[in-house]
Amino acid sequence: MTSEEKIKQLVEAKLSVKIKSYVSLSGGCISDSYKITTNDNSNFFLKINPSASNDMFFKEANGLIELEKASAIRIPKVLASDKDYIILEFIASGNKKKNFFEDFGKNFAKMHKHTSDNFGFYEDNYIGSNPQKNIPTEKEKKDWISFYFNNRILFQLHLADNLGNSTDELRKGISKLENKIESIIKTLEKPSLLHGDLWGGNYMVDENGSAVLIDPAVYYGNREADIGMTKLFGGFSSEFYTAYNEEFPLEDGYKYRENIYKLYHVLNHLNLFGGGYYLQALSLIKFYI
Repeated sequence: MTSEEKIKQLVEAKLSVKIKSYVSLSGGCISDSYKITTNDNSNFFLKINPSASNDMFFKEANGLIELEKASAIRIPKVLASDKDYIILEFIASGNKKKNFFEDFGKNFAKMHKHTSDNFGFYEDNYIGSNPQKNIPTEKEKKDWISFYFNNRILFQLHLADNLGNSTDELRKGISKLENKIESIIKTLEKPSLLHGDLWGGNYMVDENGSAVLIDPAVYYGNREADIGMTKLFGGFSSEFYTAYNEEFPLEDGYKYRENIYKLYHVLNHLNLFGGGYYLQALSLIKFYI
């Protein structure tokens, strides 16, 4: 059976429909994506990866469902998921409307107003194809500094050790960072619902010209972690940040803390893609030490 036949078979079985056509879509760097059209002219989005971790698509589905609870930004509806695929509502791409980034920033702030009593999440998930640790200890549930440093920075360092991506210089830098972390991160805010991996490639523009969030790495944490990630690779205008801050003002000193939140993602990219991110990680660490 060809891969195309397998795709057709699994979708027809899950959705109890007959497929009229399917078209390969570009954009994914981990999985293959398709637009599926059924005999009744309904459209669906299929993402498939036979070599994915057994629970990767289940975790993606749970993250999208969690984001939808905030009722703040459009999220694709989850229709089905299994160990090697996820089927979502198909959202047609459009062009940014006039006030796209103003609305996006305002609505992203509204999403962050959806809070939890505890940091973390009820399950671990993934950041790209690397594992993301979300289940907190009793201390970490109420202590953002401990949660973030242990489950984000130290976890990525241990992963770098295992992959051969770390050095004495990196380990010593993070050790010095640990001694200063209490003075770097200070917050009294409740844990916000976070997308967890928001860069320019993880939102799309729908047929109405509005933002849609995709490919999350959801957990509840300090919202500056989401903002820091948006600053790492660009893709967001100044209007986005102005509108965000008008809707839900950030705590004083947030710009100083941006690098500590960028560090998690740069370490993750080091572990995903290799040494090209090593010097950037060191630079972010040296900013504080």
